[in-house]
Amino acid sequence: MNNSVTNTARLLGAGLRALLVLTLVTGVIYPLVVTGIAQGLFSGRANGSEITADGRVVGSTLIGQSYNLPLKKGQETPDADLKWFQGRPANGLGSNSLNTRYKLILSGATNLSADSKVLVGQVRDAKAAVVKDNSVPGHTVRPSDVPADAVTSSGSGLDPDISPAYAALQVHRVAARNGLPAARVDKLVEDHTTGRALGFIGEPRVNVLELNIALKDLVAQH
Repeated sequence: MNNSVTNTARLLGAGLRALLVLTLVTGVIYPLVVTGIAQGLFSGRANGSEITADGRVVGSTLIGQSYNLPLKKGQETPDADLKWFQGRPANGLGSNSLNTRYKLILSGATNLSADSKVLVGQVRDAKAAVVKDNSVPGHTVRPSDVPADAVTSSGSGLDPDISPAYAALQVHRVAARNGLPAARVDKLVEDHTTGRALGFIGEPRVNVLELNIALKDLVAQH
């Protein structure tokens, strides 16, 4: 009996020591090493790919933002602030009913099929709005000029980028709204266009937040 109790105690002691060692290695040392490597080699990505402006964090390169006017009395959907470049539509995002003080950004797609009447109606209305908003005196946008990303949301609804074609389509409107020469704004888009990774992966893109930060600086200098 005593030997059995002694063996059991030894096994429990060995198991406890193994648990403590594994907890220390996998729960403390390993996370600290990985975090240290990430901070040392990829600090920007490890910290959320933050974008700073005027000495403070204003967003992330990975998440799109909306540029809207304040809601008017009785208005449920805000109007776009057309002095800024606009991102893709954010259709399909879920509503946050748990935390109404901090309006959390929720990711989600429309889950509508390509032949859905609802989706077709959304695209038709979005195209009409893009044509109307971006047609300014001396420059008329045609429906055929509107690229797909201007009227459809991404799978997440939080796409931070737009195509160079959609950015270029907005140049004359942004220039007119901010009292800038269209050529200056067009150069701004060109400077903030990122090509395909390694020359063949993905599509050329323009980060809307970074572009609008540069636009703000340009307006301040003008």
